[in-house]
Amino acid sequence: MNGVIPRIIHSLVVGLRRRIPGFTASVLKSFKARRLHKPSQGPARRILFREAGTGGPMQSRAPRVTWAAAPPRLSPSPAAAAAVAASARSRARSVARSAVEAAQTARGRRMALRGLAGSGPGSRGPLGQAGAADEEREAPAVVAAGDAPEDVEEDEGRSRGLLRWDGFSAWLHCVCVVGFDLELGQAVEVIYPQHSKLTDKEKTNICYLSFPDSNSGCLGDTQFCFRFRQSSGRRVSLHCLLDQFEKDLPVYLKKDPAYFYGYVYFRQVRDKTLKRGYFQKSLVLISKLPYIHFFHTVLKQIAPEYFEKNEPYLEAACNDVDRWPAPMPGKTLHLPIMGVVMKVRIPTCHDKPGTTQIVQLTQQGDTHISVILPTVHEVDLFRCFCPVFLHSQMLWELVLLGEPLVVMAPSPSESSETVLALVNCISPLKYFSDFRPYFTIHDSEFKEYTTRTQAPPSVILGVTNPFFAKTLQHWPHIIRIGDLKPAGEIPKQVKVKKLKNLKTLDSKPGVYTSYKPYLNRDEEIMKQLQKGVQQKRPSEAQSVILRRYFLELTQSFIIPLERYVASLMPLQKSISPWKSPPQLRQFLPEEFMKTLEKTGPQLTSRIKGDWIGLYRHFLKSPNFDGWFKTRRKEMTQKLEALHLEALCEEDLLHWTQKHTEVETVDLVLKLKNKLLQADREHLPVKPDTMEKLRTHIDAIILALPEDLQGILLKTGMT
Repeated sequence: MNGVIPRIIHSLVVGLRRRIPGFTASVLKSFKARRLHKPSQGPARRILFREAGTGGPMQSRAPRVTWAAAPPRLSPSPAAAAAVAASARSRARSVARSAVEAAQTARGRRMALRGLAGSGPGSRGPLGQAGAADEEREAPAVVAAGDAPEDVEEDEGRSRGLLRWDGFSAWLHCVCVVGFDLELGQAVEVIYPQHSKLTDKEKTNICYLSFPDSNSGCLGDTQFCFRFRQSSGRRVSLHCLLDQFEKDLPVYLKKDPAYFYGYVYFRQVRDKTLKRGYFQKSLVLISKLPYIHFFHTVLKQIAPEYFEKNEPYLEAACNDVDRWPAPMPGKTLHLPIMGVVMKVRIPTCHDKPGTTQIVQLTQQGDTHISVILPTVHEVDLFRCFCPVFLHSQMLWELVLLGEPLVVMAPSPSESSETVLALVNCISPLKYFSDFRPYFTIHDSEFKEYTTRTQAPPSVILGVTNPFFAKTLQHWPHIIRIGDLKPAGEIPKQVKVKKLKNLKTLDSKPGVYTSYKPYLNRDEEIMKQLQKGVQQKRPSEAQSVILRRYFLELTQSFIIPLERYVASLMPLQKSISPWKSPPQLRQFLPEEFMKTLEKTGPQLTSRIKGDWIGLYRHFLKSPNFDGWFKTRRKEMTQKLEALHLEALCEEDLLHWTQKHTEVETVDLVLKLKNKLLQADREHLPVKPDTMEKLRTHIDAIILALPEDLQGILLKTGMT
């Protein structure tokens, strides 16, 4: 009994801590005071003092931080503490029972993990320390007190200003394990963390999209990516950590709140012990982040081990992710995952397009780095375009114009890589239409995308099932590819063929379309790539050439548009602090076309052709609509920021002396709304401008009568 009572008291404190910020500190202080008068050597007491931050060998490694929402209150009297405890006693009993059971389960689980973690950088300690030292610090807390690891880890996360799983949620929504059941077919076996929410529709999509849907067999290990729409019933909640970094990301890396990405590691091997004769299972990372190369690399590190060691290993890997720093653009991040440390850098909108900003050579201080990723999102462009690189410029036009496009491939790996390469080829423009790197006949949008009652939608689909050859043969543009060859092997170039030549099952690889390109083909770049093929130039070098070619082509196309849209911005002298910010001028297509004669793409591109026709088509596309809305929003925010700066330059206190109290109060409320808007919309305002405006507001309020001062100081923010 001596050991059980302290555990129940500790569980009561842990339970109340999550509901009454500040209560834990006050109760633990009273326990500490009692201990000073009557010392106890019990391990349960020691763990309580560790929670209170008293130090000693059991103290949490990370320093404690004060709660931002509610600072610790003064210690209540013993009678007050007893009253609060009595009111929650019945609830605490159930919490205590659950905590003891969880501790027993977690202790066994932690013992299992010790054999899995291995040597190398520990998942919980600093990057350069070995896992053995990590175990020595952690084991006493579990063995001595039976404390649930979730509580200890929550304390560590809070010391960084985060709640449990906040760090994980900044990168991933959840991790799923999808297996094959003889009676049910594909089924989600595990969702981790367990509190992650997926609707039935989302689970169904994940089940079907996590398994290859083709005749190729896909024996061994296969990696691919899919993208699926969130259920309409889901409450869209954007993670606070992601929101504050979103403004610094390039537009093509910003998440789409309506979609999830699924990154799959599928294993299929023969197993005579199973009725089906095969082991078939997928480990799937579900995320909002389009970091294709990064998450595929993570899966390569953890999936093979997971298939051998099962759920305890997965739990340990997720705990590592929960300790990662936030995905901050522009900062070099060191991310430990199960004994391996990855070094990555997420691009920013200020980076020069086409450059890799991370140093690939391992420096002296990087001796613990295992994997250095030069990119988080790019795929091997030349490997994907290799079968069709002679038609790459035509495919660039089709993607730019948002034309319906189907990629028919033998496996999900080839289909997803090719679709992602197509979307990436118009970078730094964002592809604003829908795209599905891997699409199956079981997808919830199957009927929407395959109906013949209306024109095909603006979408790029990657498919593997031969059934699609018949279902989608009315689509205007179809790319049919064979197996993508490994690096160094070049497949035969496919030809452009008429759609009428597309048969249902035995069609040869090719680009099936009636589309006539607006621009003449750049023969120089084609000769350069062909020469690279003959000289067996590495695929990475070929990808650099092709990516630079696409980048220059896109920039030549977009610069005249950028120049014209910038001319729609009102002059700065037209911004008055006493009037609303002026509106942007309207975009007039014909007026824009006239500017192309002198400042068109011919200034930066050697390619000839019908540029005017290409622009006219583009102005009707979803990509132009999305691009212009984004630019208009940025320019409107810039006008709001300039308006704020103009207000700061005025002598607002002098203005109030000439106006009534009602007008002055109205001005204060409008200024406070301006500050709220600047903070909420992340307006491009200098910090000193915001501080000046707050100073103006404070000065105006202090000049008003006391009754108005009290009201205005409580209203909004100052």
